[in-house]
Amino acid sequence: MTIENISWNKSFGGWHKQYTHHSSVLNCGMRFAIFLPPHIAQGTKVPVLYWLSGLTCTDENFMQKAGAQRLAAELGIAIVAPDTSPRGEGVPDDPAGAYDFGLGAGFYVNATQAPWNRHYQMYDYVVNELPALIEAHFPVSDKRAISGHSMGGHGALMIALRNPSRYSSVSAFSPISNPVNCPWGEKALRGYLGDDRTNWLQYDTTELLKHNQQPVPALVDQGDQDNFLDEQLKPDSLAAAAQSVDYPLELRMQEGYDHSYYFIASFIDDHLRFHAQYLL
Repeated sequence: MTIENISWNKSFGGWHKQYTHHSSVLNCGMRFAIFLPPHIAQGTKVPVLYWLSGLTCTDENFMQKAGAQRLAAELGIAIVAPDTSPRGEGVPDDPAGAYDFGLGAGFYVNATQAPWNRHYQMYDYVVNELPALIEAHFPVSDKRAISGHSMGGHGALMIALRNPSRYSSVSAFSPISNPVNCPWGEKALRGYLGDDRTNWLQYDTTELLKHNQQPVPALVDQGDQDNFLDEQLKPDSLAAAAQSVDYPLELRMQEGYDHSYYFIASFIDDHLRFHAQYLL
């Protein structure tokens, strides 16, 4: 597995870098970003926080807007941000060019329906291929946590619940908590997985929580002025499912905050310190 370094910037004594590589899982070229804290200069292998972004985003949104590097550098945590979908020539997009399906909207699932199933295998990419690539090429340990925003919050929670032995902790901002019951989720899951809704349940955090037997410590922040709160995100469903199985979820409603990166930047330090408890 070869990678190509296409950009690098020093930040808080560490390095933010972008790389491209060919993904055999997604059948296309992919780009990811990594922040490496200054600890690696002493030969220390550091743990990794994987960040999954939301609809329309790339690897750049979080790295440029969240302000996570300062504390990550202090704590000694690497951050990896993949793209949100496969891209490139031959990768299909929403026929109508909508923002909530196709390019930039991979939803972190393994598509089973043509033509999406040739490229849209984001679940396998995030869970298996990308960590193997990171651990082969960078001075990181096999200690992993995962976090994300909106569609990426859905991805982070769902992936952690399905792979509890791979992640020490999980957090999310404004996650799509019950995608089988919201417009964004229904469109994506039907398109990628077909009409049989029973196939959707494996990618729904609320449904997975109801049957969870191996919890991963979880923190979720949600703004109470989020425009998507009731129709798309459904934190009440998430809270009820967690309560039903006594799951160790801390769900915080943050007064006055919306769905933007201003919200993420306001609380990202809390999330990094939360993960540090389990990574370090």
